[in-house]
Amino acid sequence: MIEVKADSLEASFEGVELGGVAQRPMLSGAAPSGAAFEGYLRSGATVEMKSFNGSGSDTGGYALPKEIDAVIDATLKAISPIRSVANVVQVGSAGYRKLVTTGGTPSGWAAETGSRTETATPTFNEIAPPMGELYANPSASQAMLDDAQFDVEAWLAEEIATEFAKAEGSAFVGGNGTNRPKGFLSQTLASTGDASRAFGSLQYVPSGAAGDFAANPQDKLIDLVQTLRAPYRQGAAWVMNATTLARIRKFKTSDGAFLWTPGLAVGQPDTLLGYPVIESEDMPDIAANSLSIAFGNFKAGYLIAERAETAILRDPYSNKPFVNFYAVKRVGGCVSNSEAIKILKFAAS
Repeated sequence: MIEVKADSLEASFEGVELGGVAQRPMLSGAAPSGAAFEGYLRSGATVEMKSFNGSGSDTGGYALPKEIDAVIDATLKAISPIRSVANVVQVGSAGYRKLVTTGGTPSGWAAETGSRTETATPTFNEIAPPMGELYANPSASQAMLDDAQFDVEAWLAEEIATEFAKAEGSAFVGGNGTNRPKGFLSQTLASTGDASRAFGSLQYVPSGAAGDFAANPQDKLIDLVQTLRAPYRQGAAWVMNATTLARIRKFKTSDGAFLWTPGLAVGQPDTLLGYPVIESEDMPDIAANSLSIAFGNFKAGYLIAERAETAILRDPYSNKPFVNFYAVKRVGGCVSNSEAIKILKFAAS
C-alpha cells in the first residue's frame, strides 16, 4: 500500500515536469533537471533557497527607494523680541538722523497788560543710530539643488532669516555700536533722576545686594516701575530672560498673592505688576552688578533703523559647481530717549 501511494504521488509530478525539466522559474545556478524539486517534495532534504529582503543592502536594500520628509525639522532658536516693541523706521541711506528735544518750552504768567519776556527754547539733541551689515554666504552644489528631496533654496532662505533675527536681537540688547546696533544695556548708566542726569544715559535702580535681591524683593520692582514717569508707563513692558523670570514668578506679597498674573485669554500677555513681560534670552542672568531686568516704553525709548528688507543674491557663476547664496541686511539701533527705559542693577548701590 505504501509503494502504491508513492507511485501515485510520483505520477502526479508528471503534470509539473515535462521532459525531465521542472516548469518553475529558474534560479541562478540551479540545475535544469527536476531532481532537486523531486527530492525536496519527497524528503525536504534537498533545498535550493534565495533570500531577497530589504534588511541588508546587498540582499535587496539598494532596490528600495528612500523617502525623505520634504520638511526639514530644526531646533528652535531663541529670537530676541525687542524689534516687536521698539520703534522701527525704514531709511533710505545709512546716514539716518533723528532730532530729540529736551527741556520743553518754558511758559510764564502775566497780567492782561503786563509785559511778556522771552522764554527759553528747547534744546535739540541729534540721534544717529550706529549701522552695520549682517551678511551670510552659504553655498550648495548644483547637484544638491537638483536632486535633493526638499526645496534647498527655500530652506536656506529661512535659515538665513532666522539667524539674522537672532543676531540683530542680540545687538539690540547688548551690541557695542561698532559696525552693529548699540544695545540699550551698552548705554552709560547713572543712578540720578531724569531732571539731573545727562542726556543719553539710562537710570538704574540698585537691587540692594550684589548679585541678588535685598529683603522684600518686590519692593525693588515697584521702585523700578515708579522711577519711570507716568507718560511713559502707558505702553511700558518688562524685559528679562527665562531664568530671571522663573525667579520673579515666585514672588508674593505679604498677604500671599503672586506678583505675576498669567494671561487669561489667547493672545493676552502675562503681566507683572500690571505690565506685560517680554522674554529675551539675550538679557544676562542675575549676577554681581548684572543688568538683568529692564522696564520701560521701548516704542519711545529705542530706535531701530533698517535700510531695506533682507536681500538674497543667487550666484551660480563665481564658484562653479557651487551656487552661492549671498544675503545681506543693513540695520542700526540705539536708545533714542533715555528717560523711557530704566534698568535694575544687581548691586548694593
